[in-house]
Amino acid sequence: MSPEPNIVDGHGPDDAFPPGPELARLVDALRRVTDLVVRPGAPPGDLEAAAEHVEAARDRLERSTRPWRASMPARPSTDLAPHDFFPFSPMIGLYSPIAAPVHCDLRDGGVVGHATFGAAYEGPPGCVHGGIIAGLFDEVLGVANIAAGMGAMTGTLTIVYRSPTPLYTELRLEGRVHAVDGRKVNTRGTLHAGDRLCAEAEGIFILVPHERFLSHTTEHGPAVGP
Repeated sequence: MSPEPNIVDGHGPDDAFPPGPELARLVDALRRVTDLVVRPGAPPGDLEAAAEHVEAARDRLERSTRPWRASMPARPSTDLAPHDFFPFSPMIGLYSPIAAPVHCDLRDGGVVGHATFGAAYEGPPGCVHGGIIAGLFDEVLGVANIAAGMGAMTGTLTIVYRSPTPLYTELRLEGRVHAVDGRKVNTRGTLHAGDRLCAEAEGIFILVPHERFLSHTTEHGPAVGP
């Protein structure tokens, strides 16, 4: 009998059993379904049939999925690629079906990301919800911090919305550490649709020793969910 994978973060296998193409395929399908169910047009019969398939998938996964645990889904290491920092993030995680498909790269000491948001993220008609934008900035600036070797917790985050952010349009995000003052890291970012500035962000992040994160996880380690 093969040994069971060593689940270490509550979301998936450890580095010896990384999330693979099967999970990526499922996540991509779920993202697409989520986009389609908030758009008009599907007749009741198609919705009923789709619900049966989704319920069957839910039942199958419930039989094999382990109890939820408070976790350390982040892997703040400069040895990793940006998406490996937060593989299950609800904002940029490639393995989270509620995250928009955001692709980040390190460039010239900062982070550049590209994303296209569908109907599931709509706020004002035809535009990305402002709360989604704020959450996205929080994560992208966090990636910029880690890339600079300064993983930190968000203290304050200020967003200035310059113009509406359109759906179904490729967006460009940029983030970069601006200054460091003791334990405070000042990081700034921008969001563009083409040449148009949609929003700006400035965050003050607080450096926290990695041992503090590990201690918090240990204190909340027992299974607390279904």
